Amino acid sequence: MIKAEWFYWLVGAVFLAMAAQMAVDRTNPKRLGSAAFWGLLGGCFFYSSWVVEKKAPAEPLGVAVLAMVCLGGFPLTGRGVPRTTTPEQRVASAARLGSKLFVPALTIPLVAVVCASAVKHWHIGGEPVLEAGSETILGLGFGAIAGLLVGMVVVRERRPAVPLHAGRSLLESMGWALLLPQLLAVLGSVFQEAGVGTQVGKITEQVLPEGQKYVAVAVYCVGMALFTVIMGNAFAAFPVMTAAIGWPVLIQQMHGDAPVVLAVGMLAGFCGTLVTPMAANFNLVPAALLELKDQYGPIKAQIPTAGALLVCNIAIISLFAF
Repeated sequence: MIKAEWFYWLVGAVFLAMAAQMAVDRTNPKRLGSAAFWGLLGGCFFYSSWVVEKKAPAEPLGVAVLAMVCLGGFPLTGRGVPRTTTPEQRVASAARLGSKLFVPALTIPLVAVVCASAVKHWHIGGEPVLEAGSETILGLGFGAIAGLLVGMVVVRERRPAVPLHAGRSLLESMGWALLLPQLLAVLGSVFQEAGVGTQVGKITEQVLPEGQKYVAVAVYCVGMALFTVIMGNAFAAFPVMTAAIGWPVLIQQMHGDAPVVLAVGMLAGFCGTLVTPMAANFNLVPAALLELKDQYGPIKAQIPTAGALLVCNIAIISLFAF
């Protein structure tokens, strides 16, 4: 059986290798902080296996997360001068390769789908080839490896150190923002366990006029957008606002159509994703990778679209859920 844990170890090993590169990169004025940040993250991938198996306490993981928060927040991480080609060389390479550049990227989802739909049924000696319940994760891992190999073939690169250096440069460009989605997803779980949704629901029931379903729809959609702005993740905001308004008020009390309310409510949350720096992988990372002068440029450009879509989502629930 191929276990998902093996790919987690591989990811951890990649982070540790890149941290070692950062530690000796004298072009990075904050090389030690960067190496410590990504080294701690890489180590967590290995240590977590012992935590899951109850062979080690979980507290060191919490300490490592707090240490990474301090390193990224003060800030003690930076980036060095990347080893890369000149802009002229990249333009010439893109012109030569053309649409072939998309092949490695398309390889990843293709392999993931094959693993999740076909390979999951393969058995050897009565045992499944892929760990049960982890077929999609394993497919993504195999897809990433296949995409890397295909990419090296497409660009005719034979040196394995080149993609490692290129990956490190990309990692330094994205910085701590790369981890923000995972941390915010955990925050959503914490909110749910703490009963934030229940408390918001009690307050809403006291404030909302009884029987005003359209007002309730607006509060639900706007609340989804606002909580997403705060938490940076619509999936984290969804259980909070659905437990507070979506399910008890719109579905149970006002007999709204659950698929419409919940699906469009999630879309309302995505409107918040468009306008928050907390959704770093959507809004801050592209600005950093494209080296935009205004890091909040994508957010400013998306505000009108987010507002219009939020109004549309409110209208869709109001018209089709009741």
